[in-house]
Amino acid sequence: MRVLVTGHNGYLGSVMAAVLHRRGYEIAGLDTYYYEECTFGPAGVGIPSVRKDIRDVTAEDLSNFEAVIHLAALSNDPLGELKGEWTTDINYTASVRLAREAKRAGVRRFLFASSCSMYGASGAAEATEEDPLQPLTQYASSKVRTERDVSALAGDNFSPVFMRNATVYGVSPKLRQDLVLNNLVGWAHATGKVLIMSDGTPWRPIVHVEDVAEAFAEALAAPREAVHNQAINVGRNSENYRVRDIADIVQEVVPGSRIEYAAQAAPDQRNYRVNFQKLERVLPNFRPRWDARQGARQLYEAFLEERVAETELFGRKYTRLKQLRHLIEGGWLDGTLRWRIPRNEVARV
Repeated sequence: MRVLVTGHNGYLGSVMAAVLHRRGYEIAGLDTYYYEECTFGPAGVGIPSVRKDIRDVTAEDLSNFEAVIHLAALSNDPLGELKGEWTTDINYTASVRLAREAKRAGVRRFLFASSCSMYGASGAAEATEEDPLQPLTQYASSKVRTERDVSALAGDNFSPVFMRNATVYGVSPKLRQDLVLNNLVGWAHATGKVLIMSDGTPWRPIVHVEDVAEAFAEALAAPREAVHNQAINVGRNSENYRVRDIADIVQEVVPGSRIEYAAQAAPDQRNYRVNFQKLERVLPNFRPRWDARQGARQLYEAFLEERVAETELFGRKYTRLKQLRHLIEGGWLDGTLRWRIPRNEVARV
């Protein structure tokens, strides 16, 4: 199977490429390369790739692929709050357009990286795929709208699958520090403080980046009738935590660290627990391998090995919002997040 991965040069995409390559898929990548310089540790696997804005992809770009894994997006809530139209343009409008072009090109399976954040302030004990969606941010709303409109494209020859990932953590060649477990381990390593930015009470389901990649690989291989036009929560029931409980784990893993709450820390409206039993049912060959403690240990050991300083760990290299601001202020990107310099040439990564 020939598979195109959009956003292959990002946090999840760089791990996804390695997992698919190891499983024997013939893969290629497409990325606008906002985070080309944001490397951590050993380089990821090299695959044929093209530099292109997801907003400009056509059916011709997709004509030789049997499946598309769509990861490319502005990837968190702070970016959505900075300028909402960016998230609408890239995460929603361009994603639906990509799905239409994929269908026109004959792509049979379209895996969309959605998010459990769409459950928002869910009142459910553990939100299932059938529970009401309550998006509280631009990012979460973009995922809800994309699922709705791409689902309407489903047909005999086009099978969308909506992978609703829990909050991801773990080491990647394109590390992010704006994710809860990564962030807490980073603070503990760099400063000795496990710094909690809320009051610590909100619930979050979390999942390791490698487990997400493996789940997508299983969804690629699954029988059509098992996954066609389905939403699937990606994670495991035992990995629902309050933020303060994640902090306790980090404090135990990182020697000499202590928990500290940020000044004026307040409750976070985003508060949801998620049920992952459907994942076990529709992808019976998949089982997550990681838990929060293993992930915290992996991150801490990686920070020690790479000798990452505090200024670097929380600078633009590992924080998506700061990197985009750097590119805008430096004149590399315009006010719509398009490159001012043509970047459509073929690349190798």
